[in-house]
Amino acid sequence: MERHYGMDWLRIGAFALLIFYHIGMVFVPWDFHIKTAQPMAWVEIPMLLTNPWRLTLLFVVSGYASRALLSKSAGIRGFLGNRSTRLLIPLVFGMAVVVPPQTWVQLVGQHGYGQSYLWFLSHDYFRFGKLDGIVMPTWNHLWFVAYLWVYTLVLALMMPIPAASRMQAVFDRLFGGGRAVVLPVIFLLVTQFWLFPHQDETHDLFHDGPAHLQYLPAFLFGFGLAGSRAVKDGLARWWAASAATAIGCYAVMAGLLIAYPDFSFPTHHVTIVFRLAREIDTWVAIAALIGVAERFLNSDHRWRATLAEATFPFYIIHQTVIVLVEFWVKPLGIGAAGEFAILVPATIAGCWGFYLIGREIDLLRPLIGLKARGKAVKPVLSSEWIEGVRARPDVA
Repeated sequence: MERHYGMDWLRIGAFALLIFYHIGMVFVPWDFHIKTAQPMAWVEIPMLLTNPWRLTLLFVVSGYASRALLSKSAGIRGFLGNRSTRLLIPLVFGMAVVVPPQTWVQLVGQHGYGQSYLWFLSHDYFRFGKLDGIVMPTWNHLWFVAYLWVYTLVLALMMPIPAASRMQAVFDRLFGGGRAVVLPVIFLLVTQFWLFPHQDETHDLFHDGPAHLQYLPAFLFGFGLAGSRAVKDGLARWWAASAATAIGCYAVMAGLLIAYPDFSFPTHHVTIVFRLAREIDTWVAIAALIGVAERFLNSDHRWRATLAEATFPFYIIHQTVIVLVEFWVKPLGIGAAGEFAILVPATIAGCWGFYLIGREIDLLRPLIGLKARGKAVKPVLSSEWIEGVRARPDVA
């Protein structure tokens, strides 16, 4: 496959938005591991700009990246082995090392837990049970990695099916033109709005059916998109209409939250309007972003390779940095604005430090989701030896 720089930029941007979204979770009234002293309902309005589509987009771009990885792998077994190494090792490392501080902070701040972190890690975290209703050990934000590996396994199991070789042609016909915008919207309205209207995500792999019904098709769509010129062209052609629809949906949601803060909708009909706008926005925003990536962002830059490599390590560490920094600054009493002013640069610095240190240590690279460095093989005839021969005509 030819590398699509636009999808690289889209992946980088999607993870960057996710980091800022999780910073926002400190200040919004929604549940999170740690909260500012006085969460503010108005923060819900900017949060809703990405809330409907941020995770679905991550699965779409992950499916696209999986197709690129498959094209460079030695068959299905090589693809699955590569993907498992890059996902499961960081997942286990994250659950054992990265995530525990988040759980400890949550227990201390919200459940009155009185033990030190070292006591918690050695006595409570690896209980394989619950403490005050919190499951431990846990994956917290790394649920995405677990789901992505399961979807990769599903994809690998589908590939040997005889009809699988014809699925790309079916995908092209099904989603060609504007249908790549319309059909996924219909699917989301049927599944998320009509069939499962009151089902929230659990991030429990075995009890999260409606989420799988949204994220697995998104992953498979991204995989098919990577091999479809027709669908990419259609999304590029309809990006402006998709963007206008997404802006309109967001305006409806934002207007309702301004009128009824913290989702205090007065009637069921108002709730239906909000949920319809949200489900439509979920896909048309993604369609617009893919179209923009296809039309305007498919070019390289000297920072692209570094940012693309840094994305996964940033994702692994960012939430722990956010939780720990807020845990340290909250007692200072500097208010939400002061906390935000510290959280943003501190989170960015912590993510960069985690990546830059980890990438230079061979033992750490697989733990943070980076490829192990291959050993350099010295050429049999080095350039220095050849130049020496040329300078000495007496050498036969």
